[in-house]
Amino acid sequence: MGFLLLLPFFLIRFLLLSRLDQQALGRAAHFAPMPKTEKGFYWLYQVTNIMIFILILVLPIKRSPSSIYYMGLLVYLFGLLALTASIISFASCDNTGFNCSGVYRFSRNPMYAAYFIFFIGCAVLLHSRLLLAAVLLFQLAAHRIILAEENWCIQRFGSKYLDYMKKVRRYF
Repeated sequence: MGFLLLLPFFLIRFLLLSRLDQQALGRAAHFAPMPKTEKGFYWLYQVTNIMIFILILVLPIKRSPSSIYYMGLLVYLFGLLALTASIISFASCDNTGFNCSGVYRFSRNPMYAAYFIFFIGCAVLLHSRLLLAAVLLFQLAAHRIILAEENWCIQRFGSKYLDYMKKVRRYF
């Protein structure tokens, strides 16, 4: 039953993004080069990503009329809303690939933030400490990937990105 939580995620992340901008799919799948000392975080990101999806696929949703259930549902829905907003903004960048409009006015990494919120909501709805631990490790690894992406953006966009970094926070 938990697999139902992933259907909107995949529809937004892949179908909506491809409908808005086919090239954006490739940009969203791009990983910036990482120093050799950081490669372990890339692999941790991939392993925890797989773990998260497997756990969500096999765990049942704990539908009980409790405050925890409703809190999890609220976080889950907010994660989907944040993901939708970040996908729409991501698809509408300038011709260089730089984007500072839409939700990118408030967060330099709204898609990663939305993933985190969405997966936390799933962990609460599924009452899974293991999933929560995987999400926290995933976010730790994602943070290191984000740092590499920001270095890549500085190299690619120069002072334009540095100015953007001064105005907009990394996450929220």
